[in-house]
Amino acid sequence: MAAMLLTGHGDVDMLVYHDDVPTPQPGPDEVLVKVTATAKNNTDRKAREGLYPTREKGEVTSFAMGGSPTLTFPRIQGADVAGRVVAVGEGVPDSRLGERGLLDFNLYPDARRDLNLMPDYYGHGADGGFAEYVAVPSDQFHPIPNSELADAELASLGMCSYQTAYHMMTSARVAAGERVLVTGASGGVGTALIQLCRIVGAIPYAVSRPDKADALRALGAEAVIDRGDLPSFVDRVLEATDGAPIDAVMDLVGGEMTDRFIDTMIVDMARRSTYPRLSIAGASGGNVSELMWTRIYLYQVQIFGVSHGTREEAEQLMAWIRDGRLKPVLHAAFRLSELHAAERYFVNRGSGYLGKIVIVPDAEWAEHGAPYALEESA
Repeated sequence: MAAMLLTGHGDVDMLVYHDDVPTPQPGPDEVLVKVTATAKNNTDRKAREGLYPTREKGEVTSFAMGGSPTLTFPRIQGADVAGRVVAVGEGVPDSRLGERGLLDFNLYPDARRDLNLMPDYYGHGADGGFAEYVAVPSDQFHPIPNSELADAELASLGMCSYQTAYHMMTSARVAAGERVLVTGASGGVGTALIQLCRIVGAIPYAVSRPDKADALRALGAEAVIDRGDLPSFVDRVLEATDGAPIDAVMDLVGGEMTDRFIDTMIVDMARRSTYPRLSIAGASGGNVSELMWTRIYLYQVQIFGVSHGTREEAEQLMAWIRDGRLKPVLHAAFRLSELHAAERYFVNRGSGYLGKIVIVPDAEWAEHGAPYALEESA
């Protein structure tokens, strides 16, 4: 089969396209999925470049929550897989054949449904969807028959973004009526957060660039705050909320901005009815933030580090997709053989970029990729 192999940590030249990779076979309780679209996530780039240090800032490494690295080479990346079941392993009924679905991308460490203590995923600790076929657990390939969703759109609703977003909210106990500040709002997790806030009845305030404001408001944002002009940031947030403090921050930026985000929650403690809460699941603005711990403990700010989510949360999200309550935010599709171009476009994305990029196997391009191609990549 054709697949893009990651051959080591480094730049995009470490991704090598092959058309002679052995097709995987489904083991017991597994299904073989013919891939029609796989969403790209920022974690693909960060894992490739080894940007997940947990000891030294300059360390080049990836996830190793279980004690040793699970990313070995060569590896097929790609977490958010949409496709169809073409073979089943022992213990899986033949009735699954032909089923269209979406993968819960987690490599769960155990069977617990409400806890995931060692996050890992397909495309990292095991081969993923930047290929023509992938073998995955049958109970994690969820049927999504909705005919209104194209396969590329379904992949853009993948769990890497949506489950992370939902777990940020459940960790911080976001409730109906609360004001939630969403940073990095135009990306995959950010656009998921805006939709999920509306589903649970919370009010999302998006932090993004002005040229994306209309699209983010259409998605559900109550207001869009320009991330520029840092000294006036808190005042502009309070202007958007009519002076009320933010109840919880969903932070994907980190760096020097995190302290400003905390300011939006503690500006008037007398008006609060809950503790200030910050969930963080990204650090696009910098991996190190300077925080005064006196501000954290005197204002009783609760901080939650978030990576992935649980089986229960994935099942809830799949149900919301089937019910039509989550809408795809698909920016463009690229051929699998053009993954280098997709990676560069993702890093250098400019105005107008909102939501997700999906990667489509070349053999599936005409049906599942071409309708969503960028003009320059078509």
